[in-house]
Amino acid sequence: MGGDEAGVEDVLQGLLRGYHTVTRLPVQWGDQDAFGHVNNVVYFRWLESARIDLLAACPSGVGMTNAGLGPIVASLTCDYRRQLRFPDEVSVGSRVGKLGNTSVELEHVVLSREQGQAVAAARCVVVVFNYPLQRPTRIPDDLRRAFERSIEIAGGGLGAVL
Repeated sequence: MGGDEAGVEDVLQGLLRGYHTVTRLPVQWGDQDAFGHVNNVVYFRWLESARIDLLAACPSGVGMTNAGLGPIVASLTCDYRRQLRFPDEVSVGSRVGKLGNTSVELEHVVLSREQGQAVAAARCVVVVFNYPLQRPTRIPDDLRRAFERSIEIAGGGLGAVL
């Protein structure tokens, strides 16, 4: 997008309005494939980092290292809108979409700093899983409250970029 850093940041901030967390990651030279653009698998790594950041922003007794209850991905989809190339930086906006009994749908947007626009949108269904019993379990009240606060912080959910 050129040299106007303040203008680029304003555009990105506008596109990220309505997302609870933003994860910024550099595009690495090795992220590109033989076609000279970022390989599709790389987006899933970025989404993983963004998902962990969002879950960390929703503190509860359900943890990433807890031997009892923890998150497990049930579904992850990504719609690619534009190609990315090195050098660039992506901003991944994340928010809670829908809350179920045992699961939550997270919504992500991937923005390119160089292009100043969305290059991908993704949805991820995360289930609260009881690892010792090997089955889904109801979202605990503390985590449900944290997810509800996340929806409030993001301004009620669904925005224009998706």
